[in-house]
Amino acid sequence: MEEKKRCDWGLGSDINMDYHDNEWGVPVHDDRLHFEFLILEGAQAGLSWITILKRRENYRKAYDNFQPEIVAAYNEEKIVELIKDEGIIRNRRKIESSVKNAKAFLQIQKEFGSYDAYIWSFTEGETICLGYDEMEDIPAKTELSEKISKDLKERGFSFVGPTIIYANLQAVGIVNDHIKSCYRYKELGGK
Repeated sequence: MEEKKRCDWGLGSDINMDYHDNEWGVPVHDDRLHFEFLILEGAQAGLSWITILKRRENYRKAYDNFQPEIVAAYNEEKIVELIKDEGIIRNRRKIESSVKNAKAFLQIQKEFGSYDAYIWSFTEGETICLGYDEMEDIPAKTELSEKISKDLKERGFSFVGPTIIYANLQAVGIVNDHIKSCYRYKELGGK
């Protein structure tokens, strides 16, 4: 049986391959999952994505399955509990940011009906497929991620710089950055 061609980062471990094959770049339209990706991308700042993927189940337990209305109500006692949780990244600034972001997330839901409606409005509901040949051609940020980052910051979010937001756009399928030779590129709408 012939091995499927994948993006290089999707090789090397079962956890990377599973994430690459089944999640990365698949359009997300569920607000809970949007919130999960936002928090995980913020936690990943300065670290490798595999570090976060290995802790993802721990994050789901620690963060009440990423229900923004619950996370928004976390108090100092809960923040201290999270800082002591060895199953997640124990950075106070990132943890405090997740609570702040949950509150801002709820405001977006109130204003737009859903976070999904808000985030997809930046591309009018369409996935962007630029079709890069090599991983090194893929930018770390774009004008779109800079625009969204600025808007999110104005709405009270933190740990949402343009690079973090670009990674988020890739993860939730707003941008299809599988390389053209990867089997997932065409499966996810690339031409």
